[in-house]
Amino acid sequence: MEWKIGDRVKTRKVHPCGNDIWEVIRVGMDFKIKCEKCGHIVMLPRKKFEKSVKKRLEDK
Repeated sequence: MEWKIGDRVKTRKVHPCGNDIWEVIRVGMDFKIKCEKCGHIVMLPRKKFEKSVKKRLEDK
């Protein structure tokens, strides 16, 4: 699957703040995603990112 900066994704697990919607802010071998509720940024290897994503959301 092709990913680009600005994509919004729904994850399988919920973040401790109660949100499961994230925005992709870096793409490559590692992905950086930002929680849309609290703004927390997480960096994940590509394999783990693709495993944790439930679906890609449509634009706002």
